[in-house]
This record gives sequence, C-alpha cells and structure tokens, in this order.
Amino acid sequence: MENKIRFGPAGNEELFYLEGNKSSKQAPAWLRSKGLSAYEYSFGRGFTLKTETANEIGLEAEKNDILVSVHAPYYINLANESDEMAEKSFNYIIKSLEFLKLLKGQKAVVHLASQGKLNRLQALELTKKRLFTCLEKIYDIYDMTNLYICPETMGKYLQIGSYNEIIDLCTIDRCLIPTFDFGHINCILQGKLKTSDDYRKILDLAFEKLGDFKTKNCHIHFSKIQFGEKGELRHLNFDDLEYGPEFLPLASVLKEYKMTPTIICESASKMAKDAIMMKEIYSTLNI
Repeated sequence: MENKIRFGPAGNEELFYLEGNKSSKQAPAWLRSKGLSAYEYSFGRGFTLKTETANEIGLEAEKNDILVSVHAPYYINLANESDEMAEKSFNYIIKSLEFLKLLKGQKAVVHLASQGKLNRLQALELTKKRLFTCLEKIYDIYDMTNLYICPETMGKYLQIGSYNEIIDLCTIDRCLIPTFDFGHINCILQGKLKTSDDYRKILDLAFEKLGDFKTKNCHIHFSKIQFGEKGELRHLNFDDLEYGPEFLPLASVLKEYKMTPTIICESASKMAKDAIMMKEIYSTLNI
C-alpha cells in the first residue's frame, strides 16, 4: 500500500454532469483535473456495471492516478439467521472483489450486518462467525496480497458497526481494514464528535488494537449527516450549518499522526466539491 493520502468523491456529483460528462469512464480524468486522486464506485443497490466498462474505468483510473474503491451492496447481512441468505451475502462480497480487481482498486467497503431480532451480543457473535466463513471462501478464490475488505462504521443503532465493534472485527484477519465513517459515528454519538480529542480517541484505539499499518492506511468516509433518535437520517453537503461533523479537527489529527488514508466524501450532491474543500483544509495545516 502506498504512503500517500488521497481525497475523492463517492460517485459522480452534479457538477460532473453539468460540465457535459455522461459516463463514469470520464470520471478519472475529470477528477484529476480537479486535483483529486480517489473515487468510490458504489454497488450499493446491486451490480449493474458491465465487466467491460469496469475494465475501461480501471484503465482510465490507472492513467490518471485515481485510486478506486468499491462499496459492496447495502443489503449484505452476515447476522441474518438464514444460512441461505448469509451465503448470498458472501457472494455479494466476493463479486465486489471481482469488480474491485477490474477497477484496479484495493479496498472494498462493506456494511457487515444488522441486529434484526437478535440481541446485540448474538448478532455480533454470528457476524464474527460468518466473517470467518466468508474469508475462507474468499481466500479460496483470490490472492488478497493487495486487496482489502473494509468493514464500515454505521450510523443507526440497530446496525452492527460501532467504531469499537469495527475495530475488534478487523483484528480477525490481515485483509480487514476499517472504514471510519465519521458522519455515521457522529450520528451514533448524537452530534458529540467535535474536537480533535474526540477523533484522537477513536484513532488511538485503532492504533492500539490494529497497529500502524491498518490504522494509518484506513479508509475514511466523511460527510455531514442529519440524525434523529435512531441515528442517521440523510446525508447533507458541507454548506449545511446545523449538523456536523467538521473536517478540520480530524485533518489536524491525520496530519499529526502522519496518516495516509483514502478519504471519500459522501456529501448529498457535492461530493467532489466538498472533497476538494477537505483537501484544501488538510493542505493548509502546518503541523
């Protein structure tokens, strides 16, 4: 894994289309023209991308020094009590890795599980057991030397994915690296993710339990998110003044700790614009 921090959007923002672009094959060159170097392609609602197109995007990404990550389908649930449904989840993760390779990327972001009718401990234990099974299947297919599965911190209370849970689950295998979605974490904390010390607490725990490599090269999602009593409600743009979190306190910790994550902006409609803003904030810090 390279020793370089990267910024980019999740998907194509409104400006991409307003400037006349029509296909994700054009995204890498467009992102490079904006000074960005990362791009997340979402299969959240299923696999509609043709393999030929994925290969073309991957070649364009390599040409323009854009590192692509993928987001596996949202409906993965390793805590589903049905073995048949769990098997489908395994296959969604495996297919996400197949596309990741075509896109010349390294990281596949995964929502691991929902609690359902189980209690928290039961859901966590089942998620862990199924994750072991899934990894066995993956290692039968792929050489994971430079591929990583990135379990994501979640924004609703009934989803498996507090930052403590994700860090613990990422101790299971070398190919598991956390996705810290700080917008989601802020929803779970009901808006209390504010200071550099708040971010430092999370990253310090990751350094303690996962070590330097996994923590310094973690995957990050960042956006402002509206939340309610059950957690996440909807993603917002950085111009929203009511909800957080703010990027500056995190940027100062990333620079202080000399971290090299890929930072993906998941704003509602201005993902690239807000990613550029994050890059500028980070670049102007003298730490």
